Amino acid sequence: MKLHVIDTGFFKLDGGAMFGVVPKTIWQKTNPPDENNLCSWAMRCLLVEDGNRLILIDNGIGDKQDAKFLGYYYLHGNDSLIPSIRKAGFSEGDLTDMFLTHLHFDHCGGGIRYDQGKPVLTFQNAQYWSNEDHWNWATIPNAREKASFLKENIYPMKESGHLQMIDRKMPSPFSQFDILYVCGHTDQMMLPMIPYKGHTICYMADLIPSVSHIPVPYVMGYDTRPLLTMEEKEAFLKEAAEKGYILFFEHDPVVECCSLKMTERGVRADRTFKLSEL
Repeated sequence: MKLHVIDTGFFKLDGGAMFGVVPKTIWQKTNPPDENNLCSWAMRCLLVEDGNRLILIDNGIGDKQDAKFLGYYYLHGNDSLIPSIRKAGFSEGDLTDMFLTHLHFDHCGGGIRYDQGKPVLTFQNAQYWSNEDHWNWATIPNAREKASFLKENIYPMKESGHLQMIDRKMPSPFSQFDILYVCGHTDQMMLPMIPYKGHTICYMADLIPSVSHIPVPYVMGYDTRPLLTMEEKEAFLKEAAEKGYILFFEHDPVVECCSLKMTERGVRADRTFKLSEL
């Protein structure tokens, strides 16, 4: 197995929303905001190469939204989805699977593009994977998350005939990794737990979006069930520290990975590094 980091660029979100009840005087030390209180965040995906399967985990925000929408999020940086996949030595048509941790626009928007004004799959040879509970949550959205679940990102997957649902009661369709289900951020978000070079790489998605979010109370204002997020983080971090897991961050603007250590204040980051350094 080989893992390839796929950088799809950066966007900006309000620092207060990203850190919830944590005061700005604290979070700005690690994530300094601009004059509009916005911080930059990565959209870092992961490509799993294993035998005849090529699995992309999440795909960023994409570029099909109009200028008004993109103007809210200030897309920037030199990287984008397709050039990053090609830099890794592959093309869009090589993907066999598109694994979606959840269906918020910054995680699934790159999976659909427009061709002459019509939505089509970006990866036309791939099966797109979600789970039924999260799909229902996204397609009948609550008022809090409605703005994050965009129909143009979601329905074309099903209409294409390429959408597949992972059933927790059945054997996993992925022998390459286990899946941790968490529900604090959004219902039934799926986190891949990937055995790699003697380690377990945990793709954190929005449970722990950055190294700065490791302390348990550091919970995003976007989370639908923040107290549940705290419970899920605490249980995960305890296991991760005990078993030596490596965290892979989707949104940290600088840090790709970190190991963990136990301290008097709880679990904290130990060493930070690039995945390629393993």
